[in-house]
Amino acid sequence: MKKHLRTHTGEKPYPCPECDKRFANRSGIKNHLRVHTKEKPYTCRVCEKSFTQRTTLVIHMRYHTGERPYSCHICLKNYVTKSLLKDHRCKTRDGYIGEIYK
Repeated sequence: MKKHLRTHTGEKPYPCPECDKRFANRSGIKNHLRVHTKEKPYTCRVCEKSFTQRTTLVIHMRYHTGERPYSCHICLKNYVTKSLLKDHRCKTRDGYIGEIYK
Protein backbone atom coordinates (compact mmCIF):
# COMPACT_ATOMS: atom_id res chain seq x y z
CA MET A 1 0.00 0.00 0.00
CA LYS A 2 2.88 2.33 0.83
CA LYS A 3 4.31 1.86 -2.69
CA HIS A 4 0.96 2.65 -4.27
CA LEU A 5 0.53 5.81 -2.20
CA ARG A 6 3.82 7.12 -3.58
CA THR A 7 2.25 7.27 -7.04
CA HIS A 8 -0.16 9.87 -5.64
CA THR A 9 2.19 11.78 -3.35
CA GLY A 10 5.15 11.92 -5.73
CA GLU A 11 7.48 10.76 -2.96
CA LYS A 12 10.72 9.31 -4.35
CA PRO A 13 12.86 8.04 -1.47
CA TYR A 14 15.36 6.07 -3.60
CA PRO A 15 18.11 8.30 -5.04
CA CYS A 16 20.52 7.15 -7.72
CA PRO A 17 24.09 7.26 -6.41
CA GLU A 18 25.37 8.08 -9.91
CA CYS A 19 23.08 10.93 -10.98
CA ASP A 20 20.30 13.23 -9.73
CA LYS A 21 17.37 10.92 -10.47
CA ARG A 22 15.12 9.60 -7.71
CA PHE A 23 12.65 6.72 -7.68
CA ALA A 24 9.48 5.76 -5.84
CA ASN A 25 10.47 2.11 -5.40
CA ARG A 26 13.44 -0.26 -5.28
CA SER A 27 12.68 -1.85 -8.64
CA GLY A 28 12.79 1.57 -10.30
CA ILE A 29 16.26 2.33 -8.99
CA LYS A 30 17.42 -1.22 -9.77
CA ASN A 31 16.33 -0.89 -13.41
CA HIS A 32 17.79 2.62 -13.67
CA LEU A 33 21.22 1.57 -12.36
CA ARG A 34 21.61 -0.60 -15.48
CA VAL A 35 21.93 2.63 -17.46
CA HIS A 36 25.14 3.32 -15.57
CA THR A 37 26.49 -0.25 -15.43
CA LYS A 38 25.54 -1.03 -19.07
CA GLU A 39 24.11 -4.35 -17.82
CA LYS A 40 21.60 -5.90 -20.24
CA PRO A 41 20.37 -9.13 -18.63
CA TYR A 42 17.45 -9.80 -21.02
CA THR A 43 18.52 -11.31 -24.35
CA CYS A 44 16.40 -12.15 -27.39
CA ARG A 45 16.64 -15.85 -28.27
CA VAL A 46 16.04 -15.08 -31.95
CA CYS A 47 18.55 -12.32 -32.75
CA GLU A 48 20.58 -12.12 -29.52
CA LYS A 49 19.90 -8.40 -29.01
CA SER A 50 20.03 -7.53 -25.28
CA PHE A 51 17.92 -5.19 -23.17
CA THR A 52 18.05 -3.59 -19.74
CA GLN A 53 14.37 -4.28 -18.97
CA ARG A 54 12.23 -7.39 -19.43
CA THR A 55 9.30 -5.36 -20.74
CA THR A 56 11.46 -4.01 -23.56
CA LEU A 57 12.36 -7.58 -24.54
CA VAL A 58 8.66 -8.53 -24.54
CA ILE A 59 7.89 -5.66 -26.94
CA HIS A 60 10.92 -6.55 -29.09
CA MET A 61 9.71 -10.16 -29.39
CA ARG A 62 6.48 -8.93 -30.97
CA TYR A 63 8.49 -7.83 -34.01
CA HIS A 64 9.70 -11.42 -34.43
CA THR A 65 6.31 -13.04 -33.81
CA GLY A 66 4.22 -10.48 -35.68
CA GLU A 67 2.00 -9.99 -32.63
CA ARG A 68 0.28 -6.60 -32.69
CA PRO A 69 -2.13 -6.56 -29.75
CA TYR A 70 -3.23 -2.91 -29.98
CA SER A 71 -5.83 -2.12 -32.63
CA CYS A 72 -7.29 1.17 -33.90
CA HIS A 73 -11.08 1.07 -33.54
CA ILE A 74 -11.46 3.35 -36.58
CA CYS A 75 -9.29 1.80 -39.31
CA LEU A 76 -8.50 -1.54 -37.55
CA LYS A 77 -4.75 -1.16 -38.09
CA ASN A 78 -2.75 -3.05 -35.43
CA TYR A 79 0.28 -1.92 -33.43
CA VAL A 80 3.04 -3.48 -31.34
CA THR A 81 2.74 -0.98 -28.46
CA LYS A 82 -0.01 1.09 -26.91
CA SER A 83 2.03 4.26 -27.46
CA LEU A 84 2.30 3.59 -31.22
CA LEU A 85 -1.48 3.14 -31.33
CA LYS A 86 -1.97 6.36 -29.37
CA ASP A 87 0.28 8.26 -31.79
CA HIS A 88 -1.74 6.86 -34.69
CA ARG A 89 -5.06 7.87 -33.13
CA CYS A 90 -3.86 11.45 -32.69
CA LYS A 91 -2.85 11.68 -36.33
CA THR A 92 -6.05 10.01 -37.48
CA ARG A 93 -8.24 12.20 -35.30
CA ASP A 94 -6.52 15.40 -36.41
CA GLY A 95 -6.43 14.45 -40.08
CA TYR A 96 -8.93 11.96 -41.45
CA ILE A 97 -11.70 12.27 -38.88
CA GLY A 98 -11.44 16.06 -38.70
CA GLU A 99 -11.98 16.37 -42.45
CA ILE A 100 -15.16 14.29 -42.38
CA TYR A 101 -16.89 16.63 -39.94
CA LYS A 102 -15.69 19.95 -41.43
